[in-house]
Amino acid sequence: MRFLRQGRAQTLLILFGIAVGVAVIVFVTALISGLQDNIIDRTLGTQSHVRVEAPREVNLAAPAAPGTLHFMLEDPRPQALRPIDNWLQVQDVLDRLPGVRAVSPVVSGPAFGRRAEAVESVALVGVDLTRYLQVIPLDDNMVEGRLEIGSGNAVIGRKLAEDLGLRLGGKLRLDAGDGRDAVVNVAGIFELGVRELDARYVYLDLKQAQSLLALPGGVTVIDMTVEDLFGADRMAARVAGLTGLQAESWMQTNAQLMNALRSQSMSTQMISFFVAISVALGIASVLAVSVAQRTREIGILRAMGTRRRQMLQVFLVQGAVLGLAGSALGALAGLGMVWMFNNFGPGLFNAPLPPTLVPAAMALATLAGIGAAMVPASRASRLDPVEAIRG
Repeated sequence: MRFLRQGRAQTLLILFGIAVGVAVIVFVTALISGLQDNIIDRTLGTQSHVRVEAPREVNLAAPAAPGTLHFMLEDPRPQALRPIDNWLQVQDVLDRLPGVRAVSPVVSGPAFGRRAEAVESVALVGVDLTRYLQVIPLDDNMVEGRLEIGSGNAVIGRKLAEDLGLRLGGKLRLDAGDGRDAVVNVAGIFELGVRELDARYVYLDLKQAQSLLALPGGVTVIDMTVEDLFGADRMAARVAGLTGLQAESWMQTNAQLMNALRSQSMSTQMISFFVAISVALGIASVLAVSVAQRTREIGILRAMGTRRRQMLQVFLVQGAVLGLAGSALGALAGLGMVWMFNNFGPGLFNAPLPPTLVPAAMALATLAGIGAAMVPASRASRLDPVEAIRG
């Protein structure tokens, strides 16, 4: 500690450098974490974690006779709107599956929405509202009216309402083809924040949608939410294996988003790594200068009986103290920056502060300090007392 106090300017300079590095690690990590959480929340606010559908229809071909060469040119089979077989039994299986938080049957299909001369292509979405709200928080996205479906009521997106000139209490005619049509009352208007969904989705009661889509008693999709958000792909594979149905996770549906999130995480790790390297180099340079300046003092201590191990510990402790003190200052600065961003920033999202972030950043800086001190400490412990005293 006396060595650190004697080189006060050097000590303060390296403490400042360490503090800046740790503050950058804390702030950038919290910022990227908040950005990722916000993106995921917005993405999963409009879709389920796992989507289960009937398997795709494929062409069946007779096997070629042994020893013959069989050439075939075929068009892919068109995918008609089909219900999930025995969906009630599938729902019961999924309800009891460990790691599944909620299961919701959905029937969806295309139709036309008409009002006077205006016609828009829409997607009918029939839901069991109690179950569906456990998967998609539609009630949090209502901007007008009430979330009420059934008994001739429907809920539509804001863009669709604008395009058709509809407001609360207005009448919307739904035409699903082949003479299947219905007139519904607009009970509420939602805004999911996705233009395509706000311009097309019409939420109906499950039975009414089944009738319009000619799927009496059937559903086309079973939506699921799982406890482990980033384990949704494993859960989808398990569901496909258990039921024989097609199961797709949100990670597969949003492959580009997952690549972006991985790139963000990798960039954060790279920033932390290079900041730790710069901290280590700064501490190593300060301690190397300290050893050079105190060669005579080290020689006297060695001549007085200080062992090599004790001399090694002196400089290792200096490195640890510099790393710990600098990281503590940096952690406070980082916390202040996060607080300022959350309270005075643009307000687009909050940067959360994971409980392990500050201790991890301080531990990283302290270990970097100890590691950086190894070389100058080893050099100091190997000095010959006689040569050191002579200078």
